[in-house]
Amino acid sequence: MLTVDVLVVGAGLAGLETARLLAARDLRVLVVDRRRTLTTGIRTTGIFVRRTLEDFDLPGHLLGPGVRDVVLYPPSRRSPIRLTSDRDEYRVADMAGVYEHARRAAESAGATVLLGTRYDGRSRGLVRLAGAEPVTARFIVGADGARSRVARDLGLDVNRRLLVGAELVHPIASGTTTPAFHCVLDPRVAPGYLGWVIDDGEHAHVGVAGYAHAMRTGVRHLLDEFAADAPGRAAPTGPVERRGGPIPVGGVLRRLACPDGLLVGDAAGAVSPLTAGGLDPCLRMSELAATVAARYLRTGDERVLRGYDGNALRARFRARLALRRAFAGIRSPLAAEAAVAALRGRAGRAMAARVLFGDGSFPDVVPQFAHG
Repeated sequence: MLTVDVLVVGAGLAGLETARLLAARDLRVLVVDRRRTLTTGIRTTGIFVRRTLEDFDLPGHLLGPGVRDVVLYPPSRRSPIRLTSDRDEYRVADMAGVYEHARRAAESAGATVLLGTRYDGRSRGLVRLAGAEPVTARFIVGADGARSRVARDLGLDVNRRLLVGAELVHPIASGTTTPAFHCVLDPRVAPGYLGWVIDDGEHAHVGVAGYAHAMRTGVRHLLDEFAADAPGRAAPTGPVERRGGPIPVGGVLRRLACPDGLLVGDAAGAVSPLTAGGLDPCLRMSELAATVAARYLRTGDERVLRGYDGNALRARFRARLALRRAFAGIRSPLAAEAAVAALRGRAGRAMAARVLFGDGSFPDVVPQFAHG
Protein backbone atom coordinates (compact mmCIF):
# COMPACT_ATOMS: atom_id res chain seq x y z
CA MET A 1 0.00 0.00 0.00
CA LEU A 2 1.31 3.45 -0.94
CA THR A 3 2.25 5.61 2.02
CA VAL A 4 2.69 9.37 1.64
CA ASP A 5 3.40 12.26 3.94
CA VAL A 6 0.72 14.48 2.37
CA LEU A 7 -2.31 13.71 0.24
CA VAL A 8 -3.60 16.78 -1.61
CA VAL A 9 -7.21 16.43 -2.75
CA GLY A 10 -7.86 18.68 -5.74
CA ALA A 11 -5.57 19.67 -8.62
CA GLY A 12 -6.63 23.28 -8.96
CA LEU A 13 -4.14 26.10 -8.58
CA ALA A 14 -4.24 26.01 -4.76
CA GLY A 15 -3.76 22.25 -4.56
CA LEU A 16 -0.97 22.08 -7.13
CA GLU A 17 0.90 25.05 -5.66
CA THR A 18 0.67 23.62 -2.15
CA ALA A 19 1.84 20.25 -3.45
CA ARG A 20 4.81 21.83 -5.21
CA LEU A 21 5.92 23.71 -2.12
CA LEU A 22 5.57 20.64 0.09
CA ALA A 23 7.43 18.37 -2.34
CA ALA A 24 10.20 20.96 -2.55
CA ARG A 25 10.61 20.42 1.21
CA ASP A 26 11.38 16.71 0.57
CA LEU A 27 7.97 15.45 1.64
CA ARG A 28 6.25 12.60 -0.21
CA VAL A 29 3.23 14.22 -1.81
CA LEU A 30 0.37 12.70 -3.79
CA VAL A 31 -2.25 14.86 -5.56
CA VAL A 32 -5.56 13.33 -6.65
CA ASP A 33 -8.35 14.87 -8.72
CA ARG A 34 -11.50 13.29 -10.07
CA ARG A 35 -11.13 15.05 -13.43
CA ARG A 36 -9.42 13.01 -16.13
CA THR A 37 -7.85 16.13 -17.63
CA LEU A 38 -7.10 19.57 -16.22
CA THR A 39 -8.45 21.23 -19.35
CA THR A 40 -12.05 20.42 -18.37
CA GLY A 41 -14.17 21.51 -15.43
CA ILE A 42 -12.57 24.97 -15.21
CA ARG A 43 -14.57 27.15 -12.81
CA THR A 44 -12.64 30.40 -12.73
CA THR A 45 -12.54 33.37 -15.07
CA GLY A 46 -8.78 33.38 -14.70
CA ILE A 47 -8.36 37.06 -13.85
CA PHE A 48 -5.02 37.81 -12.20
CA VAL A 49 -4.68 41.19 -10.52
CA ARG A 50 -1.58 43.35 -10.61
CA ARG A 51 -0.46 42.46 -7.10
CA THR A 52 -0.42 38.76 -7.97
CA LEU A 53 1.45 39.41 -11.19
CA GLU A 54 4.07 41.38 -9.26
CA ASP A 55 4.49 38.90 -6.39
CA PHE A 56 4.36 35.52 -8.14
CA ASP A 57 6.26 33.99 -11.03
CA LEU A 58 3.40 33.30 -13.43
CA PRO A 59 3.96 32.01 -16.98
CA GLY A 60 3.77 35.15 -19.09
CA HIS A 61 3.02 33.30 -22.32
CA LEU A 62 -0.23 32.05 -20.78
CA LEU A 63 -1.44 35.53 -19.81
CA GLY A 64 -3.46 37.79 -22.08
CA PRO A 65 -2.77 41.49 -22.69
CA GLY A 66 -3.05 43.93 -19.80
CA VAL A 67 -6.35 45.62 -18.95
CA ARG A 68 -6.33 49.13 -17.45
CA ASP A 69 -9.93 50.32 -17.84
CA VAL A 70 -12.91 49.37 -15.68
CA VAL A 71 -16.39 50.57 -16.69
CA LEU A 72 -19.18 50.44 -14.06
CA TYR A 73 -22.80 50.39 -15.26
CA PRO A 74 -26.09 50.82 -13.40
CA PRO A 75 -29.10 48.67 -14.41
CA SER A 76 -30.18 51.29 -16.97
CA ARG A 77 -26.69 51.07 -18.58
CA ARG A 78 -26.81 54.89 -18.83
CA SER A 79 -23.92 57.18 -17.84
CA PRO A 80 -21.40 54.45 -16.90
CA ILE A 81 -18.36 55.34 -14.82
CA ARG A 82 -14.98 54.72 -16.44
CA LEU A 83 -11.95 54.27 -14.20
CA THR A 84 -8.52 54.14 -15.82
CA SER A 85 -5.27 53.10 -14.19
CA ASP A 86 -1.82 54.14 -15.33
CA ARG A 87 -0.70 50.50 -15.00
CA ASP A 88 -1.91 47.13 -16.25
CA GLU A 89 -4.28 46.06 -13.48
CA TYR A 90 -5.62 42.77 -14.82
CA ARG A 91 -4.48 39.98 -17.12
CA VAL A 92 -6.69 37.04 -18.01
CA ALA A 93 -4.98 33.68 -18.13
CA ASP A 94 -5.39 30.59 -20.26
CA MET A 95 -6.35 28.58 -17.18
CA ALA A 96 -6.09 25.19 -18.87
CA GLY A 97 -2.49 26.08 -19.68
CA VAL A 98 -1.89 27.47 -16.18
CA TYR A 99 -3.13 24.25 -14.58
CA GLU A 100 -0.91 22.12 -16.81
CA HIS A 101 2.03 24.40 -16.03
CA ALA A 102 1.35 24.06 -12.30
CA ARG A 103 1.04 20.30 -12.64
CA ARG A 104 4.43 20.04 -14.35
CA ALA A 105 5.98 22.26 -11.68
CA ALA A 106 4.55 20.08 -8.89
CA GLU A 107 5.80 16.91 -10.58
CA SER A 108 9.23 18.44 -11.18
CA ALA A 109 9.44 19.17 -7.45
CA GLY A 110 8.73 15.49 -6.72
CA ALA A 111 4.95 15.30 -6.25
CA THR A 112 2.86 12.59 -7.92
CA VAL A 113 -0.38 13.70 -9.62
CA LEU A 114 -3.15 11.18 -10.29
CA LEU A 115 -6.10 12.32 -12.40
CA GLY A 116 -9.35 10.39 -12.77
CA THR A 117 -9.04 9.53 -9.07
CA ARG A 118 -11.75 10.60 -6.64
CA TYR A 119 -11.25 11.03 -2.90
CA ASP A 120 -13.78 8.74 -1.23
CA GLY A 121 -13.23 9.34 2.47
CA ARG A 122 -10.75 8.47 5.22
CA SER A 123 -10.57 6.41 8.37
CA ARG A 124 -7.63 6.19 10.81
CA GLY A 125 -5.11 7.45 8.31
CA LEU A 126 -6.32 5.19 5.49
CA VAL A 127 -7.73 7.12 2.53
CA ARG A 128 -10.12 5.48 0.09
CA LEU A 129 -9.76 6.48 -3.55
CA ALA A 130 -12.19 5.69 -6.36
CA GLY A 131 -10.04 4.83 -9.36
CA ALA A 132 -6.92 3.82 -7.42
CA GLU A 133 -5.77 1.69 -4.51
CA PRO A 134 -6.20 3.20 -1.02
CA VAL A 135 -3.26 5.10 0.45
CA THR A 136 -1.97 5.85 3.91
CA ALA A 137 -1.39 9.56 4.49
CA ARG A 138 0.06 11.35 7.50
CA PHE A 139 -1.71 14.59 6.54
CA ILE A 140 -4.45 15.65 4.10
CA VAL A 141 -4.74 18.98 2.31
CA GLY A 142 -8.29 19.77 1.22
CA ALA A 143 -8.12 21.72 -2.04
CA ASP A 144 -11.39 20.28 -3.28
CA GLY A 145 -13.44 23.41 -3.81
CA ALA A 146 -16.10 25.49 -2.14
CA ARG A 147 -18.14 22.45 -1.05
CA SER A 148 -15.18 20.54 0.32
CA ARG A 149 -15.74 16.95 1.40
CA VAL A 150 -12.32 16.92 3.05
CA ALA A 151 -13.45 19.77 5.31
CA ARG A 152 -16.42 17.72 6.50
CA ASP A 153 -14.35 14.57 7.00
CA LEU A 154 -11.74 16.44 9.05
CA GLY A 155 -14.36 18.22 11.16
CA LEU A 156 -13.21 21.64 9.92
CA ASP A 157 -15.39 24.61 8.98
CA VAL A 158 -17.32 24.58 5.71
CA ASN A 159 -18.43 27.42 3.45
CA ARG A 160 -22.03 28.45 3.98
CA ARG A 161 -22.24 31.78 2.16
CA LEU A 162 -21.95 31.09 -1.54
CA LEU A 163 -22.61 32.79 -4.84
CA VAL A 164 -23.22 30.76 -7.96
CA GLY A 165 -21.60 31.97 -11.15
CA ALA A 166 -21.68 31.11 -14.84
CA GLU A 167 -19.63 32.38 -17.74
CA LEU A 168 -19.21 32.23 -21.51
CA VAL A 169 -15.66 32.37 -22.89
CA HIS A 170 -14.78 32.83 -26.55
CA PRO A 171 -12.15 34.33 -28.86
CA ILE A 172 -12.77 37.67 -30.57
CA ALA A 173 -11.26 39.35 -33.61
CA SER A 174 -7.87 40.72 -32.62
CA GLY A 175 -7.46 44.49 -32.69
CA THR A 176 -11.16 45.29 -32.98
CA THR A 177 -11.77 46.35 -29.35
CA THR A 178 -10.06 48.30 -26.58
CA PRO A 179 -9.28 46.03 -23.58
CA ALA A 180 -11.66 46.79 -20.71
CA PHE A 181 -13.43 45.22 -17.75
CA HIS A 182 -17.17 46.01 -17.94
CA CYS A 183 -19.16 45.52 -14.70
CA VAL A 184 -22.96 45.80 -14.50
CA LEU A 185 -24.64 46.21 -11.11
CA ASP A 186 -28.15 44.87 -11.70
CA PRO A 187 -29.89 42.67 -9.10
CA ARG A 188 -32.33 41.40 -11.74
CA VAL A 189 -29.44 39.67 -13.51
CA ALA A 190 -26.86 39.17 -10.76
CA PRO A 191 -28.47 39.49 -7.28
CA GLY A 192 -25.76 40.24 -4.74
CA TYR A 193 -22.96 40.54 -7.26
CA LEU A 194 -22.31 41.63 -10.88
CA GLY A 195 -22.67 40.85 -14.50
CA TRP A 196 -19.35 41.28 -16.29
CA VAL A 197 -17.56 41.33 -19.60
CA ILE A 198 -13.78 41.32 -19.57
CA ASP A 199 -12.29 41.81 -23.00
CA ASP A 200 -8.50 41.81 -23.29
CA GLY A 201 -8.46 42.21 -27.06
CA GLU A 202 -8.06 38.46 -27.67
CA HIS A 203 -10.83 36.76 -25.68
CA ALA A 204 -14.10 37.79 -24.07
CA HIS A 205 -15.39 36.43 -20.77
CA VAL A 206 -19.09 37.17 -20.24
CA GLY A 207 -20.54 36.16 -16.90
CA VAL A 208 -23.00 36.64 -14.09
CA ALA A 209 -22.96 35.58 -10.45
CA GLY A 210 -25.27 36.03 -7.51
CA TYR A 211 -27.14 34.35 -4.68
CA ALA A 212 -28.92 31.29 -6.04
CA HIS A 213 -32.02 31.78 -3.88
CA ALA A 214 -32.56 35.23 -5.44
CA MET A 215 -32.22 34.10 -9.05
CA ARG A 216 -35.69 33.93 -10.52
CA THR A 217 -34.90 31.68 -13.47
CA GLY A 218 -31.55 30.06 -12.73
CA VAL A 219 -28.03 31.19 -13.44
CA ARG A 220 -27.76 29.73 -16.93
CA HIS A 221 -30.90 31.50 -18.16
CA LEU A 222 -29.77 34.76 -16.57
CA LEU A 223 -26.39 34.44 -18.25
CA ASP A 224 -27.94 33.94 -21.67
CA GLU A 225 -30.24 36.91 -21.06
CA PHE A 226 -27.35 39.12 -20.00
CA ALA A 227 -25.05 37.99 -22.81
CA ALA A 228 -27.62 38.93 -25.45
CA ASP A 229 -26.87 42.64 -24.99
CA ALA A 230 -23.98 42.77 -22.52
CA PRO A 231 -22.02 46.03 -22.78
CA GLY A 232 -18.60 45.67 -24.34
CA ARG A 233 -19.17 42.19 -25.71
CA ALA A 234 -17.64 41.50 -29.12
CA ALA A 235 -18.91 38.77 -31.44
CA PRO A 236 -17.35 35.32 -31.06
CA THR A 237 -14.86 34.26 -33.71
CA GLY A 238 -14.53 30.70 -32.43
CA PRO A 239 -16.03 28.10 -30.08
CA VAL A 240 -17.92 29.32 -27.01
CA GLU A 241 -17.00 27.58 -23.75
CA ARG A 242 -19.30 27.50 -20.72
CA ARG A 243 -17.99 27.61 -17.17
CA GLY A 244 -19.67 27.78 -13.80
CA GLY A 245 -19.64 26.87 -10.15
CA PRO A 246 -20.04 28.05 -6.56
CA ILE A 247 -18.01 30.98 -5.19
CA PRO A 248 -17.50 31.30 -1.41
CA VAL A 249 -17.87 34.91 -0.23
CA GLY A 250 -18.16 34.52 3.53
CA GLY A 251 -14.46 35.22 4.08
CA VAL A 252 -11.71 32.88 5.25
CA LEU A 253 -13.13 30.14 7.44
CA ARG A 254 -12.25 30.18 11.12
CA ARG A 255 -11.18 26.58 11.72
CA LEU A 256 -8.83 25.68 8.88
CA ALA A 257 -6.51 23.06 10.38
CA CYS A 258 -6.38 20.08 12.71
CA PRO A 259 -3.72 17.41 13.38
CA ASP A 260 -5.01 15.37 10.43
CA GLY A 261 -5.01 18.08 7.78
CA LEU A 262 -5.89 21.58 6.59
CA LEU A 263 -7.77 23.46 3.87
CA VAL A 264 -6.58 25.71 1.04
CA GLY A 265 -8.14 27.70 -1.79
CA ASP A 266 -11.93 27.81 -2.11
CA ALA A 267 -12.23 25.02 0.47
CA ALA A 268 -10.73 27.45 3.01
CA GLY A 269 -12.95 30.35 1.88
CA ALA A 270 -9.79 32.04 0.56
CA VAL A 271 -11.71 34.40 -1.71
CA SER A 272 -12.05 38.16 -1.42
CA PRO A 273 -15.53 38.67 0.12
CA LEU A 274 -16.17 41.80 -1.92
CA THR A 275 -14.71 41.17 -5.37
CA ALA A 276 -15.03 37.34 -5.24
CA GLY A 277 -11.49 37.06 -6.61
CA GLY A 278 -9.79 33.83 -5.58
CA LEU A 279 -6.53 33.42 -7.52
CA ASP A 280 -4.43 35.82 -5.46
CA PRO A 281 -5.74 34.46 -2.13
CA CYS A 282 -5.19 30.84 -3.15
CA LEU A 283 -1.52 31.45 -3.96
CA ARG A 284 -0.87 33.36 -0.74
CA MET A 285 -2.72 30.83 1.40
CA SER A 286 -0.84 27.98 -0.30
CA GLU A 287 2.48 29.45 0.81
CA LEU A 288 1.25 29.68 4.39
CA ALA A 289 -0.33 26.21 4.29
CA ALA A 290 2.85 24.56 3.00
CA THR A 291 4.99 26.31 5.61
CA VAL A 292 2.70 25.28 8.47
CA ALA A 293 2.17 21.70 7.26
CA ALA A 294 5.87 21.06 6.64
CA ARG A 295 6.86 22.37 10.05
CA TYR A 296 4.13 20.38 11.78
CA LEU A 297 5.11 17.15 10.02
CA ARG A 298 8.75 17.73 10.86
CA THR A 299 8.21 18.51 14.56
CA GLY A 300 4.90 16.87 15.47
CA ASP A 301 4.13 20.00 17.52
CA GLU A 302 0.41 20.72 17.21
CA ARG A 303 0.99 24.30 18.36
CA VAL A 304 2.44 24.96 14.90
CA LEU A 305 -1.06 24.59 13.45
CA ARG A 306 -2.09 27.75 15.27
CA GLY A 307 -0.13 29.62 12.63
CA TYR A 308 -2.87 28.69 10.17
CA ASP A 309 -5.58 30.62 11.94
CA GLY A 310 -8.65 31.77 10.05
CA ASN A 311 -9.72 34.07 12.89
CA ALA A 312 -6.55 36.13 12.53
CA LEU A 313 -7.12 36.50 8.79
CA ARG A 314 -10.80 37.37 9.18
CA ALA A 315 -9.85 40.23 11.49
CA ARG A 316 -8.15 41.88 8.50
CA PHE A 317 -11.28 41.56 6.38
CA ARG A 318 -13.78 43.41 8.54
CA ALA A 319 -14.23 46.28 6.08
CA ARG A 320 -14.65 44.00 3.06
CA LEU A 321 -17.05 41.71 4.90
CA ALA A 322 -19.12 44.78 5.80
CA LEU A 323 -19.10 45.90 2.15
CA ARG A 324 -20.14 42.40 1.11
CA ARG A 325 -23.19 42.67 3.38
CA ALA A 326 -23.98 46.07 1.90
CA PHE A 327 -23.57 44.67 -1.62
CA ALA A 328 -25.95 41.82 -0.80
CA GLY A 329 -28.48 44.38 0.41
CA ILE A 330 -28.84 45.97 -3.05
CA ARG A 331 -32.01 44.17 -4.09
CA SER A 332 -33.77 46.50 -6.51
CA PRO A 333 -32.78 48.30 -9.72
CA LEU A 334 -33.55 51.62 -8.03
CA ALA A 335 -31.11 50.86 -5.21
CA ALA A 336 -28.48 49.79 -7.74
CA GLU A 337 -28.92 53.03 -9.71
CA ALA A 338 -28.41 54.96 -6.46
CA ALA A 339 -25.32 52.94 -5.56
CA VAL A 340 -23.65 53.65 -8.91
CA ALA A 341 -24.68 57.31 -8.70
CA ALA A 342 -22.90 57.53 -5.33
CA LEU A 343 -19.68 56.45 -7.04
CA ARG A 344 -19.74 59.29 -9.57
CA GLY A 345 -18.42 61.88 -7.15
CA ARG A 346 -14.77 62.33 -6.25
CA ALA A 347 -15.00 60.33 -3.01
CA GLY A 348 -16.98 57.54 -4.67
CA ARG A 349 -14.55 57.24 -7.56
CA ALA A 350 -11.62 57.17 -5.14
CA MET A 351 -13.25 54.36 -3.14
CA ALA A 352 -14.02 52.37 -6.29
CA ALA A 353 -10.48 52.81 -7.56
CA ARG A 354 -9.10 51.67 -4.20
CA VAL A 355 -11.13 48.45 -4.40
CA LEU A 356 -10.50 47.79 -8.10
CA PHE A 357 -6.90 48.97 -8.41
CA GLY A 358 -5.58 48.76 -4.85
CA ASP A 359 -3.21 46.31 -3.17
CA GLY A 360 -5.57 45.17 -0.43
CA SER A 361 -7.24 42.20 -2.13
CA PHE A 362 -5.75 39.76 0.38
CA PRO A 363 -3.38 40.27 3.31
CA ASP A 364 0.16 38.95 3.46
CA VAL A 365 -0.04 35.74 5.45
CA VAL A 366 3.54 34.51 5.93
CA PRO A 367 3.83 33.29 9.55
CA GLN A 368 6.44 34.58 11.98
CA PHE A 369 8.24 31.24 12.01
CA ALA A 370 8.45 31.00 8.19
CA HIS A 371 12.23 31.29 8.21
CA GLY A 372 12.77 29.44 11.47
